[in-house]
Amino acid sequence: MRISLDGLRDKNLMQLKKLNMALFPVRYNDKYYADALSSGEFTKLGYYSDICVGAVACRLEKKDGGAIRVYIMTLGVLAPYRGLGIGTKLLNHVMDLSDKQNISEIYLHVQTNNDDAISFYKKFGFEITETIENYYTNISPPDCYVVSKLVTQPAAKK
Repeated sequence: MRISLDGLRDKNLMQLKKLNMALFPVRYNDKYYADALSSGEFTKLGYYSDICVGAVACRLEKKDGGAIRVYIMTLGVLAPYRGLGIGTKLLNHVMDLSDKQNISEIYLHVQTNNDDAISFYKKFGFEITETIENYYTNISPPDCYVVSKLVTQPAAKK
């Protein structure tokens, strides 16, 4: 069993598009793919024995005051390949990279009935910090949780 990650480029962008169509009830627009490409190392395709079976796609956002935070737009693994550590490897990559770049916050939106995703993120120290009603259009339930994690704690003041 070999799990590997690869960066997103123009030439493999179709892999991400195909994965998203299979994984998510939402259709993503060109801005999503432009953000994924421009996030650099924060967006990765996940391979199991050289087959593309998962991906994490992020967007880097500037907060008020200039700090950068990472928004996980999507993270998913095809059903037959779940439980093999691919999602864990993708999420750990984003958390490690955030830590190395001194980015203190990672967050995402999760549909309120997606218990598998909620428990997955909680295993990594993410917490539900907000509920947004009617976040999604055309899918039910339309509500989502904001799930976030503080990665690096600021140094304690002396």
